[in-house]
Amino acid sequence: MSCLFCKIVDGTILSTAIYQDELCYAFADIHPMAPVHVLIVPREHIGSMLELTAGDKDLMGHLAIAASQIAAQQGLTNGYRVVINTGEDGGQTVEHLHLHLLGRRNLGWPPG
Repeated sequence: MSCLFCKIVDGTILSTAIYQDELCYAFADIHPMAPVHVLIVPREHIGSMLELTAGDKDLMGHLAIAASQIAAQQGLTNGYRVVINTGEDGGQTVEHLHLHLLGRRNLGWPPG
C-alpha cells in the first residue's frame, strides 16, 4: 500500500514510536503544533471518519482509550486536546484515519 501512515505502521518509514498494541500505533508528529504532539493511527487502513461503519465502534473506543493512556504516560495532567481532521475541509492531509493528541501548552478556543 502506498499510504504514508501504513508505511510508518509497517516500519517501512521510520518514526519515533510512543505507543503500540495490536490495533494501533502512535508516533511523534514530525511537525508538532504543541510540545506534545502524537499521532495515533489504527493499524488497519481506514481513509477517514467518512469510511467508518458501526463495526468500527470498538476500534474508535480503543483509539480513545489509547489517547488517554498516552496522555497519562506523557504527564499531561493539566489537560490536552484530541483532534480528528476529516476530509479536505477538515484539514486532513494524510488519507489514513488518525487522532492528534496535543498537550503541554494552553490550547485556546477556537483553534487556529
